[in-house]
Amino acid sequence: MFSRIYLLIFFTALATNAQTMDEDLVKKARQIHEEVITIDTHNDINVKNFTAQKNYTQDLDTQVTLPKMEKGGIDVTWLIVYTGQEELNAAGYKAAYETAMSKFDAIHRLVKEIAPNEIGLATTSEEVRDLVSRGKKVAMIGVENGYPVGTDIKNVEKFYDLGARYMSLSHNGHSQLCDSNTGEADSQWLHGGLSDLGKKVVQEMNRLGMMIDVSHPSKEAMRQMIELSEAPLIASHSSARGLCNHSRNLDDEQLLWLKENGGVIQTVAFDSYLNTEKHNAYEAAVNKVYAEVGEKVGFKLLPRTDVRQMNTEERETYYEDFRRVRKLAQPKVQKLKEKVPPVDVSDFVNHVDYLVEKIGVDHVGICSDFDGGGGIEGWNDASQSFNITLELVKRGYTREEIAKLWGENLLRVLDEVQDVAQRLQKS
Repeated sequence: MFSRIYLLIFFTALATNAQTMDEDLVKKARQIHEEVITIDTHNDINVKNFTAQKNYTQDLDTQVTLPKMEKGGIDVTWLIVYTGQEELNAAGYKAAYETAMSKFDAIHRLVKEIAPNEIGLATTSEEVRDLVSRGKKVAMIGVENGYPVGTDIKNVEKFYDLGARYMSLSHNGHSQLCDSNTGEADSQWLHGGLSDLGKKVVQEMNRLGMMIDVSHPSKEAMRQMIELSEAPLIASHSSARGLCNHSRNLDDEQLLWLKENGGVIQTVAFDSYLNTEKHNAYEAAVNKVYAEVGEKVGFKLLPRTDVRQMNTEERETYYEDFRRVRKLAQPKVQKLKEKVPPVDVSDFVNHVDYLVEKIGVDHVGICSDFDGGGGIEGWNDASQSFNITLELVKRGYTREEIAKLWGENLLRVLDEVQDVAQRLQKS
Protein backbone atom coordinates (compact mmCIF):
# COMPACT_ATOMS: atom_id res chain seq x y z
CA MET A 1 0.00 0.00 0.00
CA PHE A 2 2.79 2.38 0.98
CA SER A 3 4.64 1.84 -2.29
CA ARG A 4 1.51 2.51 -4.34
CA ILE A 5 0.84 5.76 -2.50
CA TYR A 6 4.50 6.75 -2.87
CA LEU A 7 4.43 6.09 -6.61
CA LEU A 8 1.20 8.05 -6.97
CA ILE A 9 2.72 11.02 -5.16
CA PHE A 10 5.92 10.70 -7.20
CA PHE A 11 4.20 10.68 -10.60
CA THR A 12 1.79 13.44 -9.56
CA ALA A 13 4.78 15.58 -8.61
CA LEU A 14 6.44 14.82 -11.96
CA ALA A 15 3.28 15.82 -13.83
CA THR A 16 2.99 19.02 -11.78
CA ASN A 17 6.64 19.91 -12.44
CA ALA A 18 6.22 19.24 -16.18
CA GLN A 19 3.13 21.43 -16.27
CA THR A 20 4.97 24.21 -14.41
CA MET A 21 7.89 23.95 -16.84
CA ASP A 22 5.51 24.15 -19.81
CA GLU A 23 3.78 27.18 -18.31
CA ASP A 24 7.14 28.86 -17.70
CA LEU A 25 8.21 28.21 -21.31
CA VAL A 26 4.96 29.64 -22.66
CA LYS A 27 5.29 32.70 -20.42
CA LYS A 28 8.89 33.23 -21.53
CA ALA A 29 7.96 32.80 -25.20
CA ARG A 30 5.02 35.23 -24.84
CA GLN A 31 7.27 37.89 -23.41
CA ILE A 32 9.86 37.46 -26.16
CA HIS A 33 7.21 37.42 -28.89
CA GLU A 34 5.74 40.67 -27.61
CA GLU A 35 9.10 42.42 -27.25
CA VAL A 36 10.82 41.60 -30.58
CA ILE A 37 9.89 42.99 -33.99
CA THR A 38 8.23 40.19 -35.93
CA ILE A 39 8.58 40.38 -39.72
CA ASP A 40 7.02 38.02 -42.26
CA THR A 41 8.78 38.60 -45.57
CA HIS A 42 6.34 37.18 -48.12
CA ASN A 43 2.54 37.46 -48.20
CA ASP A 44 0.66 37.42 -51.51
CA ILE A 45 -2.35 39.64 -52.10
CA ASN A 46 -5.53 39.75 -54.16
CA VAL A 47 -6.54 43.28 -55.19
CA LYS A 48 -10.19 42.33 -54.62
CA ASN A 49 -9.42 42.42 -50.90
CA PHE A 50 -8.35 46.08 -50.96
CA THR A 51 -11.65 47.87 -51.53
CA ALA A 52 -13.87 49.96 -49.27
CA GLN A 53 -16.31 47.05 -49.06
CA LYS A 54 -13.85 44.21 -48.58
CA ASN A 55 -10.45 44.74 -47.00
CA TYR A 56 -7.84 43.69 -44.45
CA THR A 57 -9.58 45.39 -41.52
CA GLN A 58 -12.20 42.64 -41.74
CA ASP A 59 -12.15 38.95 -40.84
CA LEU A 60 -11.55 37.81 -44.41
CA ASP A 61 -11.07 34.19 -45.43
CA THR A 62 -7.38 34.88 -46.10
CA GLN A 63 -4.30 33.94 -44.11
CA VAL A 64 -3.30 37.56 -43.53
CA THR A 65 -5.53 40.38 -42.24
CA LEU A 66 -4.95 43.10 -39.68
CA PRO A 67 -7.01 41.25 -37.02
CA LYS A 68 -4.99 38.05 -37.65
CA MET A 69 -1.72 40.00 -37.43
CA GLU A 70 -2.86 41.55 -34.16
CA LYS A 71 -3.89 38.20 -32.67
CA GLY A 72 -0.67 36.51 -33.76
CA GLY A 73 1.64 39.36 -32.78
CA ILE A 74 2.98 40.00 -36.28
CA ASP A 75 4.35 43.54 -36.65
CA VAL A 76 5.41 43.65 -40.29
CA THR A 77 3.98 42.02 -43.41
CA TRP A 78 5.75 42.22 -46.75
CA LEU A 79 2.89 42.45 -49.24
CA ILE A 80 3.84 41.06 -52.63
CA VAL A 81 3.48 42.55 -56.07
CA TYR A 82 3.39 39.24 -57.95
CA THR A 83 3.01 38.68 -61.68
CA GLY A 84 3.01 35.28 -63.34
CA GLN A 85 5.44 34.49 -66.11
CA GLU A 86 4.04 34.89 -69.63
CA GLU A 87 5.52 35.39 -73.10
CA LEU A 88 8.60 37.56 -73.48
CA ASN A 89 7.06 40.15 -75.77
CA ALA A 90 5.64 43.67 -75.64
CA ALA A 91 2.07 42.50 -75.00
CA GLY A 92 3.19 40.29 -72.11
CA TYR A 93 5.29 43.03 -70.54
CA LYS A 94 2.42 45.53 -70.82
CA ALA A 95 -0.07 43.20 -69.17
CA ALA A 96 2.38 42.33 -66.39
CA TYR A 97 3.14 46.00 -65.76
CA GLU A 98 -0.57 46.76 -65.44
CA THR A 99 -1.01 43.88 -63.01
CA ALA A 100 1.93 45.08 -60.94
CA MET A 101 0.61 48.62 -60.82
CA SER A 102 -2.81 47.41 -59.67
CA LYS A 103 -1.14 45.68 -56.72
CA PHE A 104 0.97 48.70 -55.84
CA ASP A 105 -2.23 50.75 -55.93
CA ALA A 106 -4.00 48.26 -53.66
CA ILE A 107 -1.26 48.38 -51.02
CA HIS A 108 -1.19 52.17 -51.07
CA ARG A 109 -4.97 52.24 -50.77
CA LEU A 110 -4.73 50.09 -47.63
CA VAL A 111 -2.25 52.36 -45.85
CA LYS A 112 -3.60 55.70 -47.09
CA GLU A 113 -7.38 55.27 -47.34
CA ILE A 114 -8.65 52.03 -45.81
CA ALA A 115 -6.69 51.77 -42.54
CA PRO A 116 -4.19 54.65 -42.17
CA ASN A 117 -4.57 54.63 -38.37
CA GLU A 118 -3.82 50.92 -38.12
CA ILE A 119 -1.05 50.27 -40.65
CA GLY A 120 1.64 52.33 -42.35
CA LEU A 121 4.03 51.77 -45.26
CA ALA A 122 7.73 51.50 -44.40
CA THR A 123 10.71 51.68 -46.73
CA THR A 124 13.55 51.77 -44.18
CA SER A 125 14.36 50.09 -40.87
CA GLU A 126 13.90 53.44 -39.12
CA GLU A 127 10.37 53.71 -40.47
CA VAL A 128 9.65 50.15 -39.34
CA ARG A 129 10.80 50.89 -35.80
CA ASP A 130 8.91 54.17 -35.67
CA LEU A 131 5.61 52.64 -36.80
CA VAL A 132 5.96 49.71 -34.39
CA SER A 133 6.77 52.07 -31.50
CA ARG A 134 3.52 53.93 -32.25
CA GLY A 135 1.50 50.73 -32.07
CA LYS A 136 0.87 50.43 -35.80
CA LYS A 137 1.20 47.44 -38.06
CA VAL A 138 3.66 47.81 -40.91
CA ALA A 139 3.37 47.06 -44.62
CA MET A 140 6.45 46.68 -46.79
CA ILE A 141 6.49 45.85 -50.50
CA GLY A 142 8.33 43.13 -52.39
CA VAL A 143 8.13 42.42 -56.12
CA GLU A 144 7.95 38.75 -57.05
CA ASN A 145 9.18 38.41 -60.63
CA GLY A 146 11.01 41.12 -62.55
CA TYR A 147 8.89 40.35 -65.60
CA PRO A 148 6.82 43.60 -65.37
CA VAL A 149 10.04 45.62 -65.71
CA GLY A 150 9.83 44.65 -69.38
CA THR A 151 12.75 46.00 -71.35
CA ASP A 152 12.65 49.46 -69.76
CA ILE A 153 15.08 49.60 -66.85
CA LYS A 154 13.46 52.85 -65.70
CA ASN A 155 10.62 50.73 -64.36
CA VAL A 156 12.92 49.50 -61.58
CA GLU A 157 13.08 53.05 -60.21
CA LYS A 158 9.31 53.44 -60.65
CA PHE A 159 8.77 50.37 -58.49
CA TYR A 160 11.29 51.68 -55.96
CA ASP A 161 9.51 55.03 -55.78
CA LEU A 162 6.26 53.18 -55.10
CA GLY A 163 7.86 51.52 -52.08
CA ALA A 164 9.35 48.26 -53.40
CA ARG A 165 12.36 47.27 -51.31
CA TYR A 166 13.07 43.86 -52.75
CA MET A 167 12.57 42.18 -56.11
CA SER A 168 13.22 38.73 -57.55
CA LEU A 169 14.30 38.74 -61.18
CA SER A 170 12.24 35.68 -62.13
CA HIS A 171 9.48 33.39 -60.92
CA ASN A 172 8.27 30.05 -62.31
CA GLY A 173 9.72 30.24 -65.79
CA HIS A 174 12.62 32.16 -67.31
CA SER A 175 12.11 35.92 -67.50
CA GLN A 176 13.83 38.43 -69.74
CA LEU A 177 16.17 39.15 -66.80
CA CYS A 178 17.34 35.73 -65.63
CA ASP A 179 16.79 31.99 -65.60
CA SER A 180 14.40 30.44 -63.10
CA ASN A 181 14.96 27.48 -60.78
CA THR A 182 12.27 25.70 -62.83
CA GLY A 183 14.88 25.12 -65.54
CA GLU A 184 16.20 22.25 -63.43
CA ALA A 185 13.24 20.12 -64.47
CA ASP A 186 14.43 19.78 -68.08
CA SER A 187 17.89 21.42 -67.97
CA GLN A 188 16.65 24.03 -70.42
CA TRP A 189 18.10 27.49 -69.83
CA LEU A 190 17.49 30.76 -71.62
CA HIS A 191 20.38 32.95 -70.49
CA GLY A 192 22.83 30.72 -68.66
CA GLY A 193 22.12 32.79 -65.54
CA LEU A 194 21.55 36.52 -65.95
CA SER A 195 20.70 38.22 -69.23
CA ASP A 196 22.56 41.41 -70.19
CA LEU A 197 19.50 43.39 -69.11
CA GLY A 198 19.36 41.39 -65.89
CA LYS A 199 22.93 42.39 -65.07
CA LYS A 200 21.99 46.03 -65.53
CA VAL A 201 18.95 45.55 -63.30
CA VAL A 202 21.18 44.13 -60.54
CA GLN A 203 23.37 47.23 -60.74
CA GLU A 204 20.32 49.49 -60.78
CA MET A 205 18.89 47.79 -57.69
CA ASN A 206 22.23 48.35 -55.95
CA ARG A 207 22.15 52.02 -56.96
CA LEU A 208 18.61 52.53 -55.70
CA GLY A 209 18.82 50.51 -52.49
CA MET A 210 16.49 47.64 -53.38
CA MET A 211 17.29 44.17 -52.03
CA ILE A 212 17.86 41.42 -54.61
CA ASP A 213 15.77 38.31 -53.92
CA VAL A 214 17.20 34.96 -55.03
CA SER A 215 14.34 32.66 -54.00
CA HIS A 216 13.17 31.89 -57.55
CA PRO A 217 16.19 32.47 -59.86
CA SER A 218 18.42 29.56 -60.89
CA LYS A 219 21.56 28.63 -58.99
CA GLU A 220 23.77 30.01 -61.75
CA ALA A 221 21.77 33.25 -61.81
CA MET A 222 22.28 33.54 -58.04
CA ARG A 223 26.01 32.94 -58.41
CA GLN A 224 26.26 35.71 -60.99
CA MET A 225 24.13 38.08 -58.86
CA ILE A 226 26.45 37.59 -55.88
CA GLU A 227 29.49 38.11 -58.08
CA LEU A 228 28.03 41.32 -59.53
CA SER A 229 26.21 42.84 -56.56
CA GLU A 230 27.96 45.25 -54.22
CA ALA A 231 25.26 44.69 -51.60
CA PRO A 232 24.03 41.62 -49.68
CA LEU A 233 21.18 39.54 -51.11
CA ILE A 234 18.16 37.83 -49.58
CA ALA A 235 16.19 34.68 -50.26
CA SER A 236 12.76 35.98 -49.25
CA HIS A 237 11.05 32.58 -49.04
CA SER A 238 13.24 29.49 -49.31
CA SER A 239 14.41 26.67 -47.05
CA ALA A 240 17.31 24.21 -46.82
CA ARG A 241 17.88 21.83 -49.71
CA GLY A 242 20.04 19.71 -47.44
CA LEU A 243 16.85 18.71 -45.59
CA CYS A 244 14.41 18.80 -48.49
CA ASN A 245 15.62 18.33 -52.07
CA HIS A 246 13.43 20.89 -53.83
CA SER A 247 14.77 23.30 -56.43
CA ARG A 248 13.15 26.22 -54.58
CA ASN A 249 15.46 25.60 -51.63
CA LEU A 250 19.12 26.63 -51.37
CA ASP A 251 21.79 23.94 -51.26
CA ASP A 252 24.78 24.07 -48.92
CA GLU A 253 26.99 25.76 -51.50
CA GLN A 254 24.41 28.49 -52.08
CA LEU A 255 24.04 28.96 -48.34
CA LEU A 256 27.78 29.55 -48.00
CA TRP A 257 27.63 32.06 -50.87
CA LEU A 258 24.87 33.88 -49.04
CA LYS A 259 26.81 33.90 -45.77
CA GLU A 260 29.96 35.26 -47.44
CA ASN A 261 27.79 37.87 -49.18
CA GLY A 262 26.32 38.95 -45.83
CA GLY A 263 22.77 38.09 -46.85
CA VAL A 264 19.89 36.24 -45.20
CA ILE A 265 17.62 33.31 -46.06
CA GLN A 266 14.03 33.59 -44.84
CA THR A 267 12.96 30.04 -43.95
CA VAL A 268 9.59 29.45 -45.59
CA ALA A 269 6.57 27.64 -44.13
CA PHE A 270 5.70 25.93 -47.41
CA ASP A 271 5.03 22.28 -46.65
CA SER A 272 6.44 20.76 -49.83
CA TYR A 273 9.72 22.67 -49.29
CA LEU A 274 10.04 21.44 -45.70
CA ASN A 275 9.38 17.68 -45.73
CA THR A 276 8.59 16.09 -49.09
CA GLU A 277 7.65 12.66 -47.74
CA LYS A 278 5.19 13.98 -45.15
CA HIS A 279 3.81 16.53 -47.61
CA ASN A 280 3.17 13.98 -50.35
CA ALA A 281 1.45 11.51 -48.04
CA TYR A 282 -0.74 14.15 -46.43
CA GLU A 283 -1.51 15.96 -49.69
CA ALA A 284 -2.66 12.74 -51.37
CA ALA A 285 -4.98 11.98 -48.47
CA VAL A 286 -6.34 15.48 -48.00
CA ASN A 287 -6.81 16.10 -51.73
CA LYS A 288 -9.24 13.19 -51.82
CA VAL A 289 -11.26 15.01 -49.18
CA TYR A 290 -11.06 18.34 -51.03
CA ALA A 291 -12.06 16.68 -54.31
CA GLU A 292 -15.09 15.06 -52.68
CA VAL A 293 -16.20 18.27 -50.97
CA GLY A 294 -15.40 20.37 -54.06
CA GLU A 295 -17.49 18.16 -56.32
CA LYS A 296 -20.54 18.88 -54.17
CA VAL A 297 -20.16 22.66 -54.64
CA GLY A 298 -18.95 22.69 -58.25
CA PHE A 299 -15.23 23.14 -57.61
CA LYS A 300 -12.64 21.01 -59.42
CA LEU A 301 -9.32 20.47 -57.67
CA LEU A 302 -6.45 20.97 -60.15
CA PRO A 303 -2.77 19.95 -60.10
CA ARG A 304 -0.46 22.77 -59.01
CA THR A 305 1.22 22.72 -62.43
CA ASP A 306 -2.13 23.61 -64.04
CA VAL A 307 -2.71 26.43 -61.56
CA ARG A 308 0.72 27.90 -62.33
CA GLN A 309 -0.20 28.13 -66.00
CA MET A 310 -3.23 30.31 -65.25
CA ASN A 311 -3.10 34.05 -65.72
CA THR A 312 -3.12 36.17 -62.56
CA GLU A 313 -6.88 36.73 -62.43
CA GLU A 314 -7.68 33.05 -63.02
CA ARG A 315 -5.15 32.00 -60.39
CA GLU A 316 -6.58 34.39 -57.79
CA THR A 317 -10.14 33.23 -58.49
CA TYR A 318 -9.10 29.60 -58.23
CA TYR A 319 -7.41 30.10 -54.84
CA GLU A 320 -10.38 32.11 -53.57
CA ASP A 321 -12.72 29.23 -54.46
CA PHE A 322 -10.24 26.70 -53.06
CA ARG A 323 -10.15 28.50 -49.70
CA ARG A 324 -13.92 28.14 -49.44
CA VAL A 325 -13.71 24.43 -50.18
CA ARG A 326 -10.97 23.96 -47.58
CA LYS A 327 -13.12 25.69 -45.00
CA LEU A 328 -16.05 23.39 -45.76
CA ALA A 329 -13.76 20.36 -45.59
CA GLN A 330 -12.18 21.23 -42.20
CA PRO A 331 -14.13 18.74 -40.05
CA LYS A 332 -13.11 15.82 -42.28
CA VAL A 333 -9.53 17.09 -42.58
CA GLN A 334 -9.11 17.38 -38.80
CA LYS A 335 -10.14 13.76 -38.41
CA LEU A 336 -7.75 12.74 -41.20
CA LYS A 337 -4.75 14.30 -39.38
CA GLU A 338 -4.99 11.66 -36.68
CA LYS A 339 -3.91 9.04 -39.23
CA VAL A 340 -1.80 11.08 -41.68
CA PRO A 341 0.14 13.88 -39.93
CA PRO A 342 0.77 17.07 -41.93
CA VAL A 343 3.98 19.08 -42.10
CA ASP A 344 4.08 21.19 -38.95
CA VAL A 345 5.92 23.84 -36.94
CA SER A 346 8.48 21.27 -35.78
CA ASP A 347 9.42 20.52 -39.41
CA PHE A 348 9.74 24.26 -40.04
CA VAL A 349 12.07 24.85 -37.10
CA ASN A 350 14.11 21.81 -38.17
CA HIS A 351 15.06 23.91 -41.19
CA VAL A 352 15.84 26.91 -39.00
CA ASP A 353 18.12 24.67 -36.93
CA TYR A 354 19.85 23.33 -40.04
CA LEU A 355 20.38 26.78 -41.53
CA VAL A 356 21.67 28.25 -38.26
CA GLU A 357 24.12 25.37 -37.93
CA LYS A 358 25.35 25.78 -41.52
CA ILE A 359 25.68 29.57 -41.81
CA GLY A 360 24.99 31.10 -38.40
CA VAL A 361 22.02 32.76 -36.77
CA ASP A 362 22.90 36.15 -38.32
CA HIS A 363 21.90 34.90 -41.77
CA VAL A 364 18.54 33.22 -41.12
CA GLY A 365 15.00 34.61 -40.97
CA ILE A 366 11.33 33.62 -40.98
CA CYS A 367 8.67 33.68 -43.69
CA SER A 368 5.23 32.15 -44.29
CA ASP A 369 4.31 32.71 -47.97
CA PHE A 370 0.72 33.09 -46.77
CA ASP A 371 -1.98 33.48 -49.41
CA GLY A 372 0.50 32.16 -51.94
CA GLY A 373 0.50 28.48 -51.00
CA GLY A 374 2.27 28.72 -47.63
CA GLY A 375 0.97 27.50 -44.30
CA ILE A 376 1.69 24.47 -42.11
CA GLU A 377 0.06 22.76 -39.15
CA GLY A 378 0.44 25.17 -36.24
CA TRP A 379 1.19 28.17 -38.45
CA ASN A 380 -1.58 28.25 -40.99
CA ASP A 381 -2.35 31.96 -40.78
CA ALA A 382 -0.93 35.09 -39.17
CA SER A 383 -2.94 34.56 -35.98
CA GLN A 384 -0.87 31.45 -35.13
CA SER A 385 2.54 33.13 -35.42
CA PHE A 386 3.33 32.81 -31.69
CA ASN A 387 3.72 29.05 -32.21
CA ILE A 388 6.97 29.67 -34.08
CA THR A 389 8.45 31.62 -31.18
CA LEU A 390 7.27 28.99 -28.72
CA GLU A 391 9.01 26.21 -30.66
CA LEU A 392 12.20 28.28 -30.86
CA VAL A 393 12.14 28.81 -27.11
CA LYS A 394 11.58 25.09 -26.54
CA ARG A 395 14.72 24.41 -28.57
CA GLY A 396 16.84 26.77 -26.52
CA TYR A 397 17.04 29.85 -28.72
CA THR A 398 17.72 33.02 -26.72
CA ARG A 399 15.76 36.27 -26.89
CA GLU A 400 18.58 37.88 -28.91
CA GLU A 401 18.65 35.00 -31.39
CA ILE A 402 14.86 35.00 -31.78
CA ALA A 403 14.91 38.76 -32.38
CA LYS A 404 17.43 38.21 -35.18
CA LEU A 405 15.41 35.40 -36.73
CA TRP A 406 12.10 37.28 -36.59
CA GLY A 407 13.36 40.50 -38.13
CA GLU A 408 16.63 42.04 -37.05
CA ASN A 409 18.68 40.12 -39.64
CA LEU A 410 16.40 41.28 -42.45
CA LEU A 411 16.50 44.90 -41.24
CA ARG A 412 20.29 44.70 -41.02
CA VAL A 413 20.50 43.62 -44.66
CA LEU A 414 18.09 46.37 -45.69
CA ASP A 415 20.29 48.93 -43.92
CA GLU A 416 23.43 47.62 -45.62
CA VAL A 417 21.77 47.64 -49.05
CA GLN A 418 20.68 51.23 -48.54
CA ASP A 419 24.14 52.22 -47.30
CA VAL A 420 25.61 50.82 -50.53
CA ALA A 421 23.06 52.85 -52.51
CA GLN A 422 24.05 56.07 -50.76
CA ARG A 423 27.70 55.41 -51.51
CA LEU A 424 27.02 54.63 -55.17
CA GLN A 425 24.83 57.69 -55.61
CA LYS A 426 27.49 59.94 -54.12
CA SER A 427 30.17 58.54 -56.41
